[in-house]
Amino acid sequence: MSLLHQASCVAIQGRAVLIEGAPGSGKSSLALALIDRGAVLVGDDGVRLEAVDGHLIASPPPHIAGLIEVRNLGLLEFPVANATPVALVLRLDPDAPRFIEAAEDYALGGSALPLVRLWPGGEVLALKAELALHRFGLP
Repeated sequence: MSLLHQASCVAIQGRAVLIEGAPGSGKSSLALALIDRGAVLVGDDGVRLEAVDGHLIASPPPHIAGLIEVRNLGLLEFPVANATPVALVLRLDPDAPRFIEAAEDYALGGSALPLVRLWPGGEVLALKAELALHRFGLP
């Protein structure tokens, strides 16, 4: 089973992080900030997901592989990661809770994934994303 999912996605140390949010919420900007911190692009504003042996695997859609939209600069090319297991879903949400004890459960493509909502602003959003992966992401 394969599906195209509207989200940005980066790989951090071999684990994919899906970045969801409303249009204009900063998905591409967060992906770019994470790339600046060492992540590798999987897909921007679209990612192919496939269930394989109980894991959800993220890959770039062929027509946009390696491209990310950088606002004010256009589409730019970056190295790309293929076939990376999804470990966490981040949702950019202006109503994100201030504190959480555990990630939410999120079903996607027949897989159960942890979901963390992050407030989409602030200087340390990329750091928060990495901390969420470390604390709540699947191994």
